[in-house]
Amino acid sequence: MKKTVFFAAALLGVAAVSTSSYAQGVRLGLRAGANYSNLAGNIQNENTYNNKFGFLGGVMLNADVTGDGFFSIQPEILYSQKGFENKPTEYTSTLLGVGYTEKREGKVNYNYLDVPVLLKVNAGGLILEAGPQYSYLLSANDETKVTRTRQPNGTPTVSEAQNKKDVSGFNRSELGYVAGVGYQADNGLSLNLRYTGAFSDFVKSDNGSYFNGDLANARHSAFQLSLGYLIPSK
Repeated sequence: MKKTVFFAAALLGVAAVSTSSYAQGVRLGLRAGANYSNLAGNIQNENTYNNKFGFLGGVMLNADVTGDGFFSIQPEILYSQKGFENKPTEYTSTLLGVGYTEKREGKVNYNYLDVPVLLKVNAGGLILEAGPQYSYLLSANDETKVTRTRQPNGTPTVSEAQNKKDVSGFNRSELGYVAGVGYQADNGLSLNLRYTGAFSDFVKSDNGSYFNGDLANARHSAFQLSLGYLIPSK
């Protein structure tokens, strides 16, 4: 935990140094778009976890290093919805016709505060960017529903996830990375496509019952498509 806090402080320190060192070339900006997220890592029953869409939005600062806009440092603070959607597949567990069928559906949202610090190259409007990212889990919402039917000839029963918004079983701090490409117009408007991933598992090691242990070694990942706008400096 101490290492994570130190790394986050280092990222913000880089942003602060960049801002103060290149104050005349600093521009404030806004970003909004969408995540197309899922899980990466060693996931059991991986084909039962589908991608989902989520909102992405926040603010950014761009510090021009070279003075001509070619190379800059760009820290951002973003609200980012990640997670997955349960694939509504029916499973059967029976012996000699006795047992049950089960179907799991619904989505799971993990709401993060992401702080990427990007090294950015602007080659005539073509944007190349990459850098580290610190993420903090703000909240979660598990909307999973399970329909179970006893066999033979049972009546379906529907159960919802317990402790839907409990985050105590997760590692709330996360270190990761961002890389992407885009296009930026002369007026500061840009379109960006990024990929973001995590270096660490988000489920705590002692939370082995979460989704029947399928996600014990799962990490967040997402493709991001967003619009950005850098406000012209005076």
